[in-house]
Amino acid sequence: MAFGKTIRTWHEGRWHDGDVMVMRAADHGMWQGSSVFDGARRFEGVMPDLDRHCARVVRSAEAMMIRPTLSAVEIEAIAREGLEGFAPGEAVYVRPMFWAIHGSDVGVAPSPEETGFALCLETVPMPAPEAATTLTRTRFRRPVLEDAVCDAKAGCLYPNNARMLVEARAKGFGNALVADALGNVAESATSNVFVVRDGVVLTPVANGTFLAGITRARHIENLRADGVEVREAVLSFRDVEEADEVFLSGNLAKITPVTAFDDRRYQVGPITRRARELYWDWALSAA
Repeated sequence: MAFGKTIRTWHEGRWHDGDVMVMRAADHGMWQGSSVFDGARRFEGVMPDLDRHCARVVRSAEAMMIRPTLSAVEIEAIAREGLEGFAPGEAVYVRPMFWAIHGSDVGVAPSPEETGFALCLETVPMPAPEAATTLTRTRFRRPVLEDAVCDAKAGCLYPNNARMLVEARAKGFGNALVADALGNVAESATSNVFVVRDGVVLTPVANGTFLAGITRARHIENLRADGVEVREAVLSFRDVEEADEVFLSGNLAKITPVTAFDDRRYQVGPITRRARELYWDWALSAA
């Protein structure tokens, strides 16, 4: 299903209008899940960290044993070319993807012989600044590297995210706060998490069970440059319950305030608002 309304797709060396078919029934990525993607954003005429997102999809392919056939620089150039087909003010989701086409002689492993690539551009509005969400616990957890390819933004990891979200929505919440294998807070089902207590910003330490996001890193950098103390730490669910503010970070919305975690309620606080201001100031000034 298409994510946005207006779509352009780069595949096999040229641009196509619409949501075109790019994968065959017997492609390894289709029936054995060897596919990776990344997501960047254009909004208000800027494309923050596009280069980092393009570099990460290459790293993800390598982690999934898929041979990347384009460099990060080449992928970025394709994206910029395709974005010229959209109105300057349109908010666009930028999604490069690699997938394996053949299996190797050991069966389920992908073969480096041939790799599929597509880049999809879709118009997706930015959420309103006041748009917030709520969190609840989930019985599902983040895997470890010994269980799954946690160091890749891989499509095969997302059914677990979907289970978390469906469970949370069934309980009347917008998202799930997820534990790692040891029961410590990892992130939400869709994005990284920050908590604020006594003016200090805390975020789960990157322990290999989740992707420490590009936008997450940007928030840490911006807040520290603004004089805010930011710590990466092992966090419990009690730490979240005792927080003054909670917010999520991810590519789609950049920052999403959290107004509840189960029975605990929060206000959208000054550091959450400041983190958003800092991100937009940085993004617009870096154009």
